[in-house]
Amino acid sequence: MELFDLRHYEKKRVLQAVLAKGTSRFNLTYDDRVLKFIRTFVEDDNKKPFINTAHLENWDLIQLPVTPRREYDNFQPGQNCQFALQPIVDVANKKVISFEALIRSPDGGSPVEYFSTLSKDALYKADLDSKRFAFALANKMGMVDQTISVNLLPMSLVTTKNAVDILLSEIKASGLVPEQVVVEVTEDEVISRFDEFDFAIKQLRSAGIGLAIDDFGAGFAGLSLLAKFQPEKVKIDRNIIYDVHKSGPKQAIVQAIITCCTLLEITVIAEGIEKLEEWLWLEAAGIRYYQGFLFARPQLNGVSPVNWPIIKDE
Repeated sequence: MELFDLRHYEKKRVLQAVLAKGTSRFNLTYDDRVLKFIRTFVEDDNKKPFINTAHLENWDLIQLPVTPRREYDNFQPGQNCQFALQPIVDVANKKVISFEALIRSPDGGSPVEYFSTLSKDALYKADLDSKRFAFALANKMGMVDQTISVNLLPMSLVTTKNAVDILLSEIKASGLVPEQVVVEVTEDEVISRFDEFDFAIKQLRSAGIGLAIDDFGAGFAGLSLLAKFQPEKVKIDRNIIYDVHKSGPKQAIVQAIITCCTLLEITVIAEGIEKLEEWLWLEAAGIRYYQGFLFARPQLNGVSPVNWPIIKDE
């Protein structure tokens, strides 16, 4: 534990002082939840919406390339799957903050197509082993300022012996560091052997790997996972996001998620955005980070250009 006497620091210097000491000892960044709590306290930030939204007819989309954007021949010995990358964007700053690596079959087919070829016994090991190819792709793309998010079935961390050690080994072999990786666990799978899952999550986070709950609101255990693990990120399920600007119940649910996660200093990401109207409502509600076809489609072994909302010239 480190003690800071706030009488010795100007308000604007407190965060930098904490970060300077935390980085040298614990590899902290400005996205760490501890620093978020301190920043909220110091800055007295009420977290207002980031953009002053206007009517739909006042908005347009401008497409800009992402560097790097080329496709790669990502096949390696033993590779039986591919990955498509989809950006997660900070619209207010026109910045890609992360890429989600979405698993595909060897010929580029859907995750369902890929996993349907596997037996139940082989499913979890294949899920875990596939991540080496996602990390290798991230390395080839030279990711520096972004993180790479990979999906894992919760039971993949339980049924595969030394699952976390395997992940860490593959991260290192790909030239990445754990702080560049976020593991997204979906809540639509029933988690048995919960104590073992809990231990694996603690191992992940102790190593520096980030944790996100994917498809939040769609499955069995979202609130339980949120209460138990308090992940760095929560991704609101696309079924809640779809036409949220038209649905009072969906709006109430989203606002409740935002309020809860704000109090817990958890980053909220809205996924599955396809319409400007959805984004406008979510932006006004206070969400900052987005993923969906409106901004960019997944690109097999590469990155698509990103569509950025802009206000039309008067």
